[in-house]
Amino acid sequence: MAGGPIPGSPVRVRPLDGPRITIHAENYGERYSMEAPRGQYSKHPLLEAAFDAMSLPDDVAIEVSIYCEAPAGCSTGTSAAVSVALIGALDCLTPGRQSLQEIAQIAQQIETERLGQQCGIQDQLASALGGINFIAMDAYPHATVHPITLPPETAWELEARLSLIYVGDSHSSSAVHEKVIASLSPEDSRLTPLRRTAAASRDALLAADWAGFGRAMVDNTEAQRGLHPDLIGPAHQRIIEIAREHGALGWKVNGAGGDGGSVTLLGGAHRGAHRSLLRTIAAENPRSQVIPIRLSPTGLRRWQS
Repeated sequence: MAGGPIPGSPVRVRPLDGPRITIHAENYGERYSMEAPRGQYSKHPLLEAAFDAMSLPDDVAIEVSIYCEAPAGCSTGTSAAVSVALIGALDCLTPGRQSLQEIAQIAQQIETERLGQQCGIQDQLASALGGINFIAMDAYPHATVHPITLPPETAWELEARLSLIYVGDSHSSSAVHEKVIASLSPEDSRLTPLRRTAAASRDALLAADWAGFGRAMVDNTEAQRGLHPDLIGPAHQRIIEIAREHGALGWKVNGAGGDGGSVTLLGGAHRGAHRSLLRTIAAENPRSQVIPIRLSPTGLRRWQS
């Protein structure tokens, strides 16, 4: 078995008499045999491409059950978490062991090289390594990971203040990324404030400066808005307005935003005001969903059961 951090993505591999590869995609209620030739994917390309990438022995017949705690397309790194967990599980069936960084790299290459999608590397690294990290992308897709260790009380307070709101609709990150990339160059000045927010959030978190951390979240969202209007959709904007009215310290539209996905909120010291904020969002948008989150100190885990 293998599992990643939140959004939790447990993957179970078991021997099976029958087709060489059977995929049980629990979230979709689907169970099917993967019989297409290499490079030809049918129902779930991300999953099927992972089997091609890992080159399983020909004499292996397995069923792989996959589940994710977060809704598909909610901008919380679900595809990366699922891919990392699946690759980690399949890696147990081949000689040798890939490192966590190598598993993250394989997961990213599946999306970019095999599926032709626009994709960063931060989600894969976060899923594989776990914990809180400052990730410096020196030359894409190369990245240097600096773990951040917080006192337990700071980590608990952060976890208590954070809320993740799924707006009720999924989205395609790659499609929005294509629009943004078409209008940018690496030297574009609009990227400068976006880059600054990473260091600002790191410094605020290390100092347990919740107001400063919230400002970094807001600045990040506004920098996204400056890159392309599609990055902040109407549903995100309404959640931001409600959060501001209820005294939230920060808000960040996750991933590529667009018409769906999610928003992360940072509440203030008054827990009652934050609960009122969440109730107001739910009343105004019944399709929205508060997704429970917790900080995972570990990333990919593999064991036999």
